[in-house]
Amino acid sequence: MQTNFTAEQLRDPDTAASNQVLRTCVHCGFCTATCPTFVLLGDELDSPRGRIYLIKDMLEAGRPATKEVVQHVDRCLSCLACMTTCPSGVNYMHLVDHARTYIERTYRRPWHERALRRLLGTLLPRPALFRAALHGARFARPLAGLIQGDSPPAQRLRAMLRLAPRSVPAAPPLGETHPAQGARRGRVALLAGCAQQVLDPEINAATIRLLTRLGVEVLVPRQAGCCGALNHHMGQHDPAMAFARANIEAWNAEAEQGGLDAIVVNASGCGTTVKDYGFMFRTADPALREKAERVAGLALDITEFLARFGYAPTRPAPDLTVAYHSACSLQHGQRVTAEPKTLLARAGFRVVEPAEGHLCCGSAGTYNLLQPEIAARLRARKLGNLLATRADLIAAGNIGCLTQLGGDPPAGAADTTVLPVVHTVALLDWMAGGPMPAALAGRSTTAAALPVPAGAAV
Repeated sequence: MQTNFTAEQLRDPDTAASNQVLRTCVHCGFCTATCPTFVLLGDELDSPRGRIYLIKDMLEAGRPATKEVVQHVDRCLSCLACMTTCPSGVNYMHLVDHARTYIERTYRRPWHERALRRLLGTLLPRPALFRAALHGARFARPLAGLIQGDSPPAQRLRAMLRLAPRSVPAAPPLGETHPAQGARRGRVALLAGCAQQVLDPEINAATIRLLTRLGVEVLVPRQAGCCGALNHHMGQHDPAMAFARANIEAWNAEAEQGGLDAIVVNASGCGTTVKDYGFMFRTADPALREKAERVAGLALDITEFLARFGYAPTRPAPDLTVAYHSACSLQHGQRVTAEPKTLLARAGFRVVEPAEGHLCCGSAGTYNLLQPEIAARLRARKLGNLLATRADLIAAGNIGCLTQLGGDPPAGAADTTVLPVVHTVALLDWMAGGPMPAALAGRSTTAAALPVPAGAAV
C-alpha cells in the first residue's frame, strides 16, 4: 500500500512504525473472512482492511479523529485473527494500538463514555479497588432488568451488572516466594495480574501448586502488577506504560538477583502484551529498552513453560471430554496453539474443538463492557459452537474468556445447557495431584482420590 506521510510526520516514531505496517498491506482482503465484526456486520469499514484505510487517512491528514473513525476502530476487538490470516505479515496490532492512542488524544467522546473509560482504566488494574467495586455490584446485579432502553449507557450498564459475579472469591495472600518442592529445577516469576486475581484467585494458586510440585521456585514480586494491557487497548498510553515499566523493573531485579528461567503468564491477554514490551519501549533510553527486551524474551504462557518442562499427570484419566476454547490472544497474539491441547490430552482428557475456533468469544478485555451488543452476539455464537461438541466442560487460558463464557445461557438460546468453564492450568494441576476445580463439583469422574474442590466463593 502506498503511503504519503511527510518527512516531518515520519520523525514521530509511532507514525514511522505505522507507516511500515501500512506499506506491508497489499489490501488483498483475506483478513475479512476471519474478522468477527465483518462476519457479523458485513460492513467493509468493520473489517481490518476497512479500518486500515480509515487509520491511514486519519494519520496522513494529521487531523483529529472523526466520529466515523472512532466508531469503526472501537468496534475492533483486537482479536488479531487478521494477523493469523494475513499472507503479507501485516502487524495490525501495532497499527490499531497506535490508532487508539491517537483517538484518545484527538477526539472528545461523550461524557458518559469518558467517565466509563476512566472508571474501567482506574478500577480493573487495581485489585483492591476492583474487589470493592464487585462487592457493590453484587447488590445492584438484580436491578439489571430494570434498566430500560437501547442507548449505549443503558446497554453498558446492563452488561456490567450481568458480568458482575454473584459472589466474590476470597483473596488469600499470594506471598512473594514459593519454594520448589524437593530439588530446585527452575526459578520463574509469575505475573499475578489484576482482574484475574480478584475474579478467580484459584488460577494463580493452581499455577503455583503445579510449578512448585515440579521443582520450580515461583516468585511473585510485590512491585509487579497489571501488565498494562487494559489501559493500552483503550488508548490510555501513559498509565499503560507506567504499569509495564513497574513490571519490567521488578522482574529485572529478580533476574539479576537470582536468575529467571521464565516469566510465566497464565492470562493470555496479558501474555501478548508482556511479549510486546520490547516494541512498546523501543524508543526508551537504552538501559530501559534492554530491560524491556529481556522481559519480553523471558515471557511464556504457562502452557509453553509446562510443555518445555515435561508436565506429567499423576492421577488416572478422568473420563471427561474437554471443549478447548483457544483464546484469541493465545492463538493469534502469541501463536500458541498446540501446547494447551497436547497437555490436556496428556493429562487424560478427551479434547475436542468447536467450529469457528478462530472467532472471538466477545470478551476482548473491556470490549464486552464497551460494545455489549456485538459482544453478546459473539458470545451466543461461541457458546452454540462449544455446546455442539457435546463436551463435559470448557477449558480456556484467559480470564476474560472464562468470564465471558460462564454465567447464564444467552437470551433466547435453543440449548440452555450450562457447561463448567475452567482454566486449563486448573485442570492440569488437578491431574497432577492438586484439588478438583470447584466448577466440576458433582460431576461424574473416574479420577481417584479426589480432594475437596478448591476455590470456594464467599
